[in-house]
Amino acid sequence: MPAIPVIDMSALRGGDGTSRRDLARQFGHTFERFGFATIVGHGVDAGVTARAYELANRFFDLTLDEKMRSALPDRVKNRGYVPAGVESVALTRGDDRPPDLVEALVFYAMHMEPPDLRPGTSAATGNLIPANPPELAAALREYFVAVRDLSGDLMRLSALALDLPEDFFAPYIDKRKGVLRLAYYPEQENPPEPGQLRYGAHSDYGGFTILRQDSAPGGLQVELDGEWIDVLPHPGAFTINIGDLIARWTNDRWRSTLHRVVNPPRDGAIATRRLSLVFFSGPNDDALIECLPTCKSDANPAKYGPVIARQYILSKLDRSMPAELETR
Repeated sequence: MPAIPVIDMSALRGGDGTSRRDLARQFGHTFERFGFATIVGHGVDAGVTARAYELANRFFDLTLDEKMRSALPDRVKNRGYVPAGVESVALTRGDDRPPDLVEALVFYAMHMEPPDLRPGTSAATGNLIPANPPELAAALREYFVAVRDLSGDLMRLSALALDLPEDFFAPYIDKRKGVLRLAYYPEQENPPEPGQLRYGAHSDYGGFTILRQDSAPGGLQVELDGEWIDVLPHPGAFTINIGDLIARWTNDRWRSTLHRVVNPPRDGAIATRRLSLVFFSGPNDDALIECLPTCKSDANPAKYGPVIARQYILSKLDRSMPAELETR
């Protein structure tokens, strides 16, 4: 059974021309075959990641009443606390399943927030900043900025891998948008309903997803050649994958691969709570996404018409939640 490749990104920042070309070639082949990779040598400080993870766990240890203080009244999916039972991501593929067994705390475009974040709702971005733990917001902002910068490196490397100028994607990502989702999968005290998962099978919607996952049972799987394979964590690494907009850009040369988070074994002796830090990067809201010139030919014409990035992503968000809930 194939394993998701591990890619050392170090050459992008300090390598010579040959090592950078070799890295770009490996990067491109990995996304053609898998749509996923594990990256090391990424430049994100391990202490920044560890602090964000520790404080996020402390937030999810709060009582439900305390966490609901960070929920917006209209249950906006990409802002604030989202309790379990709100979302079924498999609906984006027309797969009607029970709600996903996940809670989330979500921040949009945190790089726009001032460093001295205070509890409350930001007028700039609509984020709801939790008051508890008090150090959480600053730690997450530092983490957000670090992985947002990493997403820029990934787009530069993508351009090289796709035979484009290294700065080709710069005008498409210069607004520096992104969404940081803390996905918490609690212990499953009761058996899941038939067909219910921690997170249903789906593809991501936008650009690169940058995931910090842990090793708790009941984790990430990707579908390859009709089989589901585990994506195991690697010390100090991130798991990355591409979303639908990059697949459209590349005319499906790179795969936006189906993935899911499965339920843990029902063994009361094993701790199964799981926390993932998930950063969703993407193009500017108004970016026109159409087939790249190096990904089409007379023999391989564009498969998709042009789309506006925000319109495409909102259509996916709408489908992932019950119709009566507002998702913007």
